Amino acid sequence: MIEIDGSFGEGGGQILRTAVALSAITKKDVKIKNIRQNRPKEGLKPQHLKSIETAALMCDANVKGLFPGSTQICFSPSEIKGFQKDIHIGTAGSIPLLLQSIMPVAAYSSGRTELRITGGTDVAWSPSIDYIEKVTLKALSKMGYKARIDIIERGYYPKGGGTIKIVIEPSDLKGHNFDKRTSAKNKVLGVSHCSNLPEHVAKRQADSAISILEENEIISDIKLETENFLSTGSGITLWSDHKGAVSIGKRGLPAEKVGSHAARFLVDELLSPTSVDIHLADQLIPYLGLAGKGSFTTREISQHCLTNIHVTEQLLDVKFSINKKDEVFEVVVE
Repeated sequence: MIEIDGSFGEGGGQILRTAVALSAITKKDVKIKNIRQNRPKEGLKPQHLKSIETAALMCDANVKGLFPGSTQICFSPSEIKGFQKDIHIGTAGSIPLLLQSIMPVAAYSSGRTELRITGGTDVAWSPSIDYIEKVTLKALSKMGYKARIDIIERGYYPKGGGTIKIVIEPSDLKGHNFDKRTSAKNKVLGVSHCSNLPEHVAKRQADSAISILEENEIISDIKLETENFLSTGSGITLWSDHKGAVSIGKRGLPAEKVGSHAARFLVDELLSPTSVDIHLADQLIPYLGLAGKGSFTTREISQHCLTNIHVTEQLLDVKFSINKKDEVFEVVVE
């Protein structure tokens, strides 16, 4: 059994999601201790439980220590199988973060995986569902990953209630060098959305983002979505090739600031001579490790990225190297 210290690096849920996914694929038993030790409230939260439960269902795993507040689990996987299921995370638990646990596993399944997942599609401290669809899946498709997402209803904090459908086919992952620079010359696409709020909220978010992009001579096309879903909220996601930006609205935060935050982040990414943004960088690590080869360049190595490298190297027979030249970091798996 491989023992993993859950307090390593950023010490959050990322270690759990990556370790459980790679355990399922490699059929190596893992013990994860000190779970979320660096957080104000340590141990498993409901959304972590649901991620582990779903991964366990996919590979018929035996799991010990799976209860709220648990600081240690043992995960013993068996065969990965495709299945169809409705998953309810509860309230606004992040759907994109749950997907990080199960997407690698589904690629190694013996059959198609079809999930209808209810929870939060656009919540803080998480990629948005649009980012997963337009940035993450687009990048993974270069590695042979096959999946599609349908957004049925958006869910915001605290009520959640968002629903998506994802279909994942068994995939033969191959290495890929993400070496083509995504530059400011590329057109930026995006979606600005709100639910149970005046239409002008989504428009103000978009207009603010467009203004900043235009200041940097970047062309954009941002669609507006105004709906009346179960929960109330707003957000904006922007993307261009393998770079994206997410900003979520919250009470008291002007819509203009929501839009400008996303636009400024993406401008910084597009002006950097790199191939992927700092968030996609950490998401690619397990997949590159599974493929056994590949590379990318990014402007910053986040704690999430270092954490994913640490866990991936423990569970797979690979080694990552990080090389810095000027202000660009190149990550290569060997």
